[in-house]
Amino acid sequence: MSLTIQIQSLIFSFVYGLFFATIFRLFSKYFNTQIKYINIIIIFSFVLFNALLYFFCLSIVNNGIVHFYFLLTVLLGFLIENKVNDYLKKYKK
Repeated sequence: MSLTIQIQSLIFSFVYGLFFATIFRLFSKYFNTQIKYINIIIIFSFVLFNALLYFFCLSIVNNGIVHFYFLLTVLLGFLIENKVNDYLKKYKK
């Protein structure tokens, strides 16, 4: 895999982590039920759908080659978006 494809894949993974954190927050805010088992099934389905979407988009970007550092970059994007959101909530009030 060339260096440009790796950089494109890292940028895509980071942006997808930001996207996933935002969508997950909205999803858990609006689709929260009182029944624990239903909640687990809904969240599992949501995460599974997003994982499949990530791998589908990654197959477009770099022919589906997955490296461990791509997944770490998704996690980094997820964590950074959560920290930025907490920071903005703190100063919003």
